[in-house]
Amino acid sequence: MSTTNSSAASDLPQGDASGLVDRDALEQQVQDVYRGVALDPEATRHFETGRDLALRLGYPESLLAFVPKQALASFAGVGYHVDLAGLQRGDRVLDLGSGSGTDAFCAAVTVGETGRVVGVDFTDAQVARGIAVAEAHDFTNVEFFEAGMDDLPFDDGSFDVVISNGAINLSPLKDRVFAEAARVLRLGGRLAISDIVSATPLKESTRRLTELWAACIAGAIPVSSYLEALDSSGFLINVTRSNAYRFLSDRARGACETYGVESTTFAATLKSKETR
Repeated sequence: MSTTNSSAASDLPQGDASGLVDRDALEQQVQDVYRGVALDPEATRHFETGRDLALRLGYPESLLAFVPKQALASFAGVGYHVDLAGLQRGDRVLDLGSGSGTDAFCAAVTVGETGRVVGVDFTDAQVARGIAVAEAHDFTNVEFFEAGMDDLPFDDGSFDVVISNGAINLSPLKDRVFAEAARVLRLGGRLAISDIVSATPLKESTRRLTELWAACIAGAIPVSSYLEALDSSGFLINVTRSNAYRFLSDRARGACETYGVESTTFAATLKSKETR
């Protein structure tokens, strides 16, 4: 790697990659991919989707039975973490990067009619599908909003739980995403997320490729950096565990071998509102 044209991988910023990629181009690339997932979930892609994926990742059949088929068909998560969210009746839950709503509907069943589940996603077709499914199946405690994870349209401390599945790696502003999650959570609130991380830092040329961000590869940061970002936003990590997630394309599998890219689930509690 040329020292004049690129930095060593370990010297690159991890939680804020805005200097490495054009954000507008990246968002367009990601939205195009996940708009396709919403509109044509059966199409062949570099990642799996649907009910079979959810079952292999650990979702209980008894829970998936409550999820409308139209939402589950577009499921593109990378792990199972709902069991670690500690959901209770009446909880207010925020799902970051909610897609067509599989996790949101899972949460809605648990928190009941006295609870509230809000999904946010920046892909219009995903949000539209989630809204249509919720209305068609009378999920009156579920709402979906088109918004970015790094600029949430909610008041401070307005949620008890934040969940997310395979979405935060797609953001170049992970530090900001975690700060926003901490802001909208009440003190003592819970975070349960599954995401793509790496064992070692990815090289600069890889991290600059927007198509690899959309493939859930180039946005992966080292698990140590991920944990540091969570800690800096005030979260106490309670659980980490690996997921049985697999990429389908040779290119993606090659990145997994080179950088140790894998899916990991994190469960945490908001211990402080003060960031460091």
